[in-house]
Amino acid sequence: MELTWHGHSTWYVTLDGTDILIDPFFDNPKTDLSPADVDTPDFVLLTHGHADHIAHVGEFAEATVVATPELAGYVADEYGVEDTIGMNLGGTVEVGDAYVTMHRADHTNGFETDYQVSGDMPAGVVISDTKPTQVTDEESETFYHAGDTGLMTEMRDVIGPFLEPDAAALPIGDHFTMGPWQAAVATDWLDVDHVFPMHYDTFPPIEQDPEDFRREVKATGSDAEVHVLEGDEPFDLSETITV
Repeated sequence: MELTWHGHSTWYVTLDGTDILIDPFFDNPKTDLSPADVDTPDFVLLTHGHADHIAHVGEFAEATVVATPELAGYVADEYGVEDTIGMNLGGTVEVGDAYVTMHRADHTNGFETDYQVSGDMPAGVVISDTKPTQVTDEESETFYHAGDTGLMTEMRDVIGPFLEPDAAALPIGDHFTMGPWQAAVATDWLDVDHVFPMHYDTFPPIEQDPEDFRREVKATGSDAEVHVLEGDEPFDLSETITV
């Protein structure tokens, strides 16, 4: 599984022959790319309807969008997306060579039309090459994109022990999401081997030094390796999995 961070909460995930783009928003200072520079993925996953997570979904209208039913319907109407898969919290769907499990995120939501309207429940997504079961699969590769969220005990009680992510991308920007210390606690609760800070430095209220996050993770006693990626820098998770 190859993971590429394009700044903010935008990730490109390649798993075997399947390409997945999460929360396309390229108007951020961490990427040098425009949507036109990005290969059209097979699937686009949306965690929630805020503009800084769906802004460029229309540039990938040939892909199949996976989101909650309400958000899938919204982007179909407003962005010209033709193919959608509506799923909901707790569900798992098969998308090409990957399985996507949707979990809640503690956040707010809204769709920016002529009138601000309330949206559906924000989410995080867990992407794996095997379908989640209660039987541990040491060879599986699993990536958790937490979306915009605050710290929540489901990370400790459900996502970590049962969905068993090897790596997690966590927001550290504070103000609208977790900050460095709460994201560090999340890292410890998830018991991941690798963690990536995201959703920071895009706007003045969420400017952060990711080294603060690294120090906070160390302070928890977690063994997770913190990877502060440059924008558009790939990370090969497959090379880190040991059986």
